[in-house]
Amino acid sequence: MKIGIIQQSNTSDINDNKERLAIKIANLAKAGAELIVLQELHNSLYFCQVENVDNFNLAEPIPGPSTDFFGKVAKDNGVVIVTSLFEKRAPGLYHNTAVVIEKDGTVAGKYRKMHIPDDPAYYEKFYFTSGDIGFEPLQTSVGKIGVLICWDQWYPEAARLMALRGAELLVYPTAIGYESSDSKEEQERQREAWTTVQRGHAVANGLPVVTVNRVGHEPDPSEQTGGIMFWGSSFVAGPQGEFLWRAPNDREVETVVDVDLEYSEQVRRWWPFLRDRRIDSYGNILRRYVD
Repeated sequence: MKIGIIQQSNTSDINDNKERLAIKIANLAKAGAELIVLQELHNSLYFCQVENVDNFNLAEPIPGPSTDFFGKVAKDNGVVIVTSLFEKRAPGLYHNTAVVIEKDGTVAGKYRKMHIPDDPAYYEKFYFTSGDIGFEPLQTSVGKIGVLICWDQWYPEAARLMALRGAELLVYPTAIGYESSDSKEEQERQREAWTTVQRGHAVANGLPVVTVNRVGHEPDPSEQTGGIMFWGSSFVAGPQGEFLWRAPNDREVETVVDVDLEYSEQVRRWWPFLRDRRIDSYGNILRRYVD
């Protein structure tokens, strides 16, 4: 599969962000991309740095304006697109939702973010209700995609359940960056931990992993912090955790990466982790903590 990656720096101009994505999608399609992955909440700035009820005005229904927009882009270019939207499900009920658009412009399915963070500058629990669709991969014309979102990427259970449901690759739209008060050493430890844990999901499940992060500085509207410097570093890892491609941490980039999905089966024959799981002994995994 040829996978298109768009690591973009966003502004407060939503229409400009979307139009730039549309141009990049067209360029990647011309370069042979079959599946194109966008970053988390790609239409706007990362509004979760503050708790502000006016930001709920950014939400939209699904289907809605963005699925119409990216549906046309997908159809015009004959590609499958993984989008990431602020979903208005009902008044007072909102989700952080990935929508996969088929190459004919129709909605192949959606995934609602399950793990919702609540940390300084990442006040997502104020905005998003935890997903209720579960960990279900989405069947597309290019393969069965296990879509998870940002904070989900730290949880091995999420990756495992997608794998157990037949996902052929794991895809993580992401918005994560450096906190300005952390030392350079701490910032680098965090970025490398983020990379390492996802490469571990690739190894443990014998599946490729595609992670697309935003990049660039976005100020804190409250001026309580120095804002977030999103660290980019989008990457594609193979089923043994090997880097197939990695983006820089300080600039926009768009590229096409070749991923051999058939190689996953060979890796699983060498390392049959699914065969050797002790499913009779994992009952405590369903407990919050084993006292």
